[in-house]
Amino acid sequence: MNTHYVREPMDEGARRWRRLRNGIAGALSALAVFFLVSSRYAPNQPVTYEHIEDRFRYGTIGADTDSGLPLRVMQVLPRMFPEYLPAGGRRDYTAFGFIQEPGHPMPVGFSIRRRVIDLVGQNCAVCHVGSVRASEQSAPTYYLGMPANTVDLEAYFEFLFRCASDARFTPDLVIDEIERDGALFPLDRLIYRAAIERMKTGLLSQRDSLGPFLRENPPPGPGRVDTFNPYKTRQFAAYYQGHIPDEERIGTADFPSIWNQGPREGMHLHWDGNNTSVNERNVSAAFGAGATREDVDLPRITSIKEWLDELPPPAFPFERGADLARLQRGQALHAEYCASCHAVGGASVGRVVPIEEIGTDEHRLNSYTQFFRQLQVFYGRGYDWEFRHFQKTHGYTNQPLDGIWARAPYLHNGSVPTLWDLLTPAERRPARFYRGHDVYDADRVGFRVDVREVEGRKAFLFDATLPGNSNKGHTGARYGTELSDSDKWALIEYLKTL
Repeated sequence: MNTHYVREPMDEGARRWRRLRNGIAGALSALAVFFLVSSRYAPNQPVTYEHIEDRFRYGTIGADTDSGLPLRVMQVLPRMFPEYLPAGGRRDYTAFGFIQEPGHPMPVGFSIRRRVIDLVGQNCAVCHVGSVRASEQSAPTYYLGMPANTVDLEAYFEFLFRCASDARFTPDLVIDEIERDGALFPLDRLIYRAAIERMKTGLLSQRDSLGPFLRENPPPGPGRVDTFNPYKTRQFAAYYQGHIPDEERIGTADFPSIWNQGPREGMHLHWDGNNTSVNERNVSAAFGAGATREDVDLPRITSIKEWLDELPPPAFPFERGADLARLQRGQALHAEYCASCHAVGGASVGRVVPIEEIGTDEHRLNSYTQFFRQLQVFYGRGYDWEFRHFQKTHGYTNQPLDGIWARAPYLHNGSVPTLWDLLTPAERRPARFYRGHDVYDADRVGFRVDVREVEGRKAFLFDATLPGNSNKGHTGARYGTELSDSDKWALIEYLKTL
């Protein structure tokens, strides 16, 4: 016997309530999905830091936006392609001399921004945090604002180019490697597939534009960079069309220190003194780190600038001589030979010395041309940071010597390893020496010239006979190279106090 149950007809009020209830549930579900997706894939939000030192080490300057590389990909590249890392040392980014602090996903000098996924870019600290140790066996001490004496940027970019050129650099294989550290969400996998393809295309394009330029020039090695010539293959590629004239092709220079910037406002900045505005110098450096005209982060750069204005140079960290008479003699020699050009308030500090007079290597000076200056002015026209103070000079600028002990090697191209060698006539300075390590020579004031490796990481053999590397100039009686040895040691003892 079949029994049929007849449902009582639902009254209109009940139907309305059910529709309302279902509508509310659907809206809440949609809202939950929206908040889940928006919180996970929030657009264009950099990681921020409370303390100014952390903002300097890890905060954004805008280079992690359009030029940003996927964080999860960057973290696995050394593991996927260890054969492309420099020989010796750890199999991570410290192989390039970067400083890796515990608890941070990338080294000092790399910022992180959430732009659908986490992207990384470089900031000021990548070139301006250095390290010093007393011996090969001792632990290093890090100094903010010091030249990044161990960082080899060219080797780092060559690593990225080789990874992108490798047949294994595919979305499938890279994602498999990423998921060894934890599974990705399904939507993440789709996003990373597109991001990996974009990263590969971008790196190969950059390799093709920079590659010939890098191969034709002597390798800069650690602690040095060509500041302006890469613009000619990237931002200004349409004007140079793949060809940089031989006379301006090499512009390698040492990373400078950037502490105590306040007194430097109005001085001629950069090694050749081509700008007198600290703000413009900073914005120009941000472009060198990968920021674009649209994405450069002026408020955060200004915040860092205000901190650097008053950041004091680090004190000499090693034991100093106790001979007061020698120190006083050194102070008198400094006043006689150095102060007018290198002490704040000196008659010639912050001024450009003609190349014929200073006599140092001319390549960095020649790399910056009047034509390049005009391109810079045009590049910034109409933007808040518009360039107004760049100029072509014909020499190198006198700089204050604050924290000079931590700014080795010396001269604009880092061709002289210690202050003792700088006070030696140019023809007797070392033609070859090891640099790129952080083992310090507290007597001669500079990094030791004989250290070939530290913790397995190889040092770089600098050759002063190569183009752009000459250690000539800044020599003769007026520069103190004809002083007696005892006077030189006294002067060096005083320079340790600056």
